[in-house]
Amino acid sequence: MIDYQKQGELHLVTMNEGQNTICPDWQQRMLEILDAVEADCGQGASLVLTGVDKFFCNGLNLEKLMTLQPQEMELFGQRMAKIHSRFLVLPCPTVAAMNGHAFAGGAFLALSCDYRIMREDRGWFSVSEVDVGVPIPTPMMGILRGKLPASTARDALFTGKRYTADEAVAAGIADGKASREELLDQARTLATQLGTKEPGIFKTLKQTWFGPMANALVANTG
Repeated sequence: MIDYQKQGELHLVTMNEGQNTICPDWQQRMLEILDAVEADCGQGASLVLTGVDKFFCNGLNLEKLMTLQPQEMELFGQRMAKIHSRFLVLPCPTVAAMNGHAFAGGAFLALSCDYRIMREDRGWFSVSEVDVGVPIPTPMMGILRGKLPASTARDALFTGKRYTADEAVAAGIADGKASREELLDQARTLATQLGTKEPGIFKTLKQTWFGPMANALVANTG
């Protein structure tokens, strides 16, 4: 479902199950990985988040969510908020290597990373909730406002536009693009370069910048 490897000081997290949709088991595994990363964020640490094949992350697994009881659904929402919050303030630089499509919750997952590099020949970025009539919680709106230029956040939210890599770079969504063969290496290089900064500085800077956003996400999760 999600593979975790430590390559030197680089934490490589690979979502590797079909469309990489988010369900309770996915959440549990991701939280375990975040625990491991946070416990091992020393000198030179960095993280790359990626997927396999056609999808980076295709959002929530609606089929599985429909089977949840109300209390289970509440827990699902709490865990989702915690995952985004923890990515936002993870004490090391994070890069999303977007190998394929990132829709809805997958788009927000990519935005929770510090940098995004898209595969240049495949994959759309889309905040697609408007197309399926799903409201976005107010704290999640903070991720759009905090991570994207205002006009891009507006257009992504109201139109559900499917951004190609070129369009995403131009709109300020992605920080770069790469071929399928070079995507992961480019993401690793960026993450590793950022990880050479003074130990602890990313924790301080990210808490200062994204702390209020992260706190808002988990304020009502119990």
